[in-house]
Amino acid sequence: MTNIPQPIQPPERILMGPGPSQISPRVLAAHSAPTVGHLDPCFLQVMDEMQAMLRRVFCTENELTLAISGTGSSGMETCVVNLIEPGNKMVVCKNGVFGMRMADVAERVGADVLTIEKGFGEVFSTDEVADAIVKHQPKVVGIVHAETSTGVWQPLEEISQAVHDAGSLLLVDCVTSLGGVPVEVDAWQLDAVYSGTQKCLSCPPGLAPVTFSPRAVEAIDNRKSKVQSWYFDMTMVRNYWGGDRAYHHTAPINMNYALHEALRVVLEEGLEERFARHMLNHQALKAGLAALGIEYAVAEGQQLPMLNAVRIPENVDDASVRSQLLREFGIEIGAGLGPMKGRTWRIGLMGDTSRAKYVLLFLAALEKCLASQGAKLQPGASVAAANEIYAD
Repeated sequence: MTNIPQPIQPPERILMGPGPSQISPRVLAAHSAPTVGHLDPCFLQVMDEMQAMLRRVFCTENELTLAISGTGSSGMETCVVNLIEPGNKMVVCKNGVFGMRMADVAERVGADVLTIEKGFGEVFSTDEVADAIVKHQPKVVGIVHAETSTGVWQPLEEISQAVHDAGSLLLVDCVTSLGGVPVEVDAWQLDAVYSGTQKCLSCPPGLAPVTFSPRAVEAIDNRKSKVQSWYFDMTMVRNYWGGDRAYHHTAPINMNYALHEALRVVLEEGLEERFARHMLNHQALKAGLAALGIEYAVAEGQQLPMLNAVRIPENVDDASVRSQLLREFGIEIGAGLGPMKGRTWRIGLMGDTSRAKYVLLFLAALEKCLASQGAKLQPGASVAAANEIYAD
């Protein structure tokens, strides 16, 4: 046989970038289980169990909670297209790439979009959002809880209160935060929330968990026009996930197997324990980086524990370090995006990647890479600093 490519043999990588994250062998094994039909009783049970587990991870009782067939961005589109009709007003909070993407999606479906903007690496205050609501009187306010492009952790509780006081709906991007830090959908009164499988849930990319509050479902039911996307139309998709099991599309069966097992892993560990693990490894990494003179690009108290955006030291070549990490150690980290390109690294400690062994290996490897560029370092200082955190 000629002109047929060889079988795929991906290299083993340590995924410490902005996603995907390391995937448990349990999840990979579930992904390779025998495929059944999308209306097979076995798969319908998987769907029911996934819904119940997603509600626990989202901390919600929302009936309309499910996994969209598509990556995290499909969750964004699902929430926007179902809540927005042409001409509806929407305020979008832009302080990074994914706020910008949300605004773009809203404009494409005909929303009258008003954006409020902060610099990359900054958070929005409640007053800033409240002022925009008073000015624009939107149907929907969109905001990113964990901005993957900048490493910023956006507080939501007071903003949510301001949104609801004005009678608007709150749409939240939790792609990077779900499973890594608290996401309290019911307690914070979040109306439409979407996430992705490949971040803190440590599942291959391919599904987007979403949940809609009763207020959001009422808004969908009261639409005057069809949802602009047939594929993401919740008025139809929910019937496939509900008691009727009305055919809508062929779900990615094996991806649902993988997410089912990933959610089992999350709940076996426990949400509070999982959050504590992410925070501990973040603190150890932070101590190790400080020993190398590397600072965070985000203010103290606003830093995501699972996505660490740090400033690249002066006289250090961004691409060379990332290339050496990948070539010599098999470690992937992320480059900066937008105005942070060439100025920051994004170091992921998500889900299964949030382990002491990866933190310590990365710090030792980074020391070697920096030394290769002429940095004067005390050998082992970063690892020692991280180990002090673990010892405490």
